[in-house]
Amino acid sequence: MANIKSAKKRILVNRTKADRNKAIKSGVKTSIKKVYTAIEAGDKSAAQSALLAATSTIDKATTKGVYHKNTASRKVSRLSKAVNQMA
Repeated sequence: MANIKSAKKRILVNRTKADRNKAIKSGVKTSIKKVYTAIEAGDKSAAQSALLAATSTIDKATTKGVYHKNTASRKVSRLSKAVNQMA
């Protein structure tokens, strides 16, 4: 364990930020899973609404610095491609 006060604070701040990032990433994964579940069920309207929600969640995560913009763009692109390829 650190002895210096600033080092102790860094440990606490980093732990707080890691927890925040973990919660945001978990929310993104959940929203992506909802899109793929709707695709598996064959419900195009539900998939499109889930895609809209997932896109919003991913964009918010990017704004907060959890994901790089290219990573977010790739995720949204793959999701929208999967929804558009539905029969």
